[in-house]
Amino acid sequence: MSILKTLTFSAAALAVTAPAALAEWQPRKPVEFIIMAGTGGGADQIARLLQGLIEKKDLSPRPFIPINKPGGSGAEALRYLQDKAGDDHTVMMTLNSFYTTPIIQSELGVDVTEFTPIGLMAMDTFLLWVNTDRDDITDLDSYVETVKAAGLDWKVGGTGSGQEDSVLTAMMEAAFEYEVTYIPFPGGGTVAKNLVGNQIDSTVNNPSEQMEFFRAGNSKPLVQFTGERMEAFPDVPTAKELGVDIEYYMQRSVNGPPGMSAEAVEWYTNLFSELFNSQEWQDFCTSDGLTCDNFLNGGDLGEFHATQVVAHQNLIEQVGAAAITGE
Repeated sequence: MSILKTLTFSAAALAVTAPAALAEWQPRKPVEFIIMAGTGGGADQIARLLQGLIEKKDLSPRPFIPINKPGGSGAEALRYLQDKAGDDHTVMMTLNSFYTTPIIQSELGVDVTEFTPIGLMAMDTFLLWVNTDRDDITDLDSYVETVKAAGLDWKVGGTGSGQEDSVLTAMMEAAFEYEVTYIPFPGGGTVAKNLVGNQIDSTVNNPSEQMEFFRAGNSKPLVQFTGERMEAFPDVPTAKELGVDIEYYMQRSVNGPPGMSAEAVEWYTNLFSELFNSQEWQDFCTSDGLTCDNFLNGGDLGEFHATQVVAHQNLIEQVGAAAITGE
C-alpha cells in the first residue's frame, strides 16, 4: 500500500472512531464533591476516602474537590445542589438529613426525589457512646438510670438539629421516658472531640466518628442500634437484644442535581460502582461498622429515597418535630 493510501486510510479511520470516542462523556473540569456536613464527621471521612481512591486509581481525568456545606443541618448543601440543576460536574455525599431537613424546613423548596440518584455506598450505623471515665455507667441500664437522675443537665451531643443524631436522641427519649439537653455541632468529628473532652455526656456517633478515640481507650460504646451485632463491635449488645425496639441506620449515597445528562449519570454510576467493589472500600466498611452489601443505583436508588422520605415523615410525626429540633 502506498504512503498516500495509508495516510488516506488512517484519516478515514480517525474520522469514524473520533465521534464515538468523543461521545463517551467524562468530566471536562473539576467535579465539586459536596458534603452536607462538617469536617471530621462520617460523611466527610467517606467523601475524602472516596476522593483519595479516585485519585489513587486514576479513575477520573479531572479531580474531585470535597466541599463541606453543613449550614442549616444540610440545608445549605441541599439548596446548592437544587440550584445546580442540569450541572454534570457536581455530586453530593448524603446522610439522613437528606430526608429530614427538607421535611422540617419546608420553606427550602427542595424535593430530594427530583435529584439524580447515582449510587448507595453504604448503610451507616449508630452506637451509644460515653466517655471511658464514666465508671458509673457500664451498660444501658446504668446509663438510663444516670440520665433520668440528671434530667436536663445531661448533655447529648450530635450533628445539627433536625438531623439523624437528634432523631435517634428523640427516639431514645420516647423509649426511656426521660428528657435530655441536645447540643448540636456542625460535624460528627467535633462531637467526638467534645465527648472525650467531657463537654458533653454522651452521643450516638457513627462508628467511624468515634473509632479513633475508641481504639485509644477514650470512649466506650454501650449499645448498637442495629439488627445484629457488627463485626467491629462483637461484644456490644444491640438495643433489641436488651428489649428496646430501636433500630436505625443512615444511608451514605452519592446523588447529583436534578436534570443531569444520561451520559454523565452513567459515567458517575460506573465510577462509584467500581469504588464500591474495591477492596479498600469493603475493608473500610468492615473496620468502621458500615453495611456495604448492595450497590443501589438508578431507579432502585430513587425508589429507596422515596420510601425513606415517607419513613422519616412518619418518624418525625411520631416523636414530634420539636423533639428533634429542640424548639
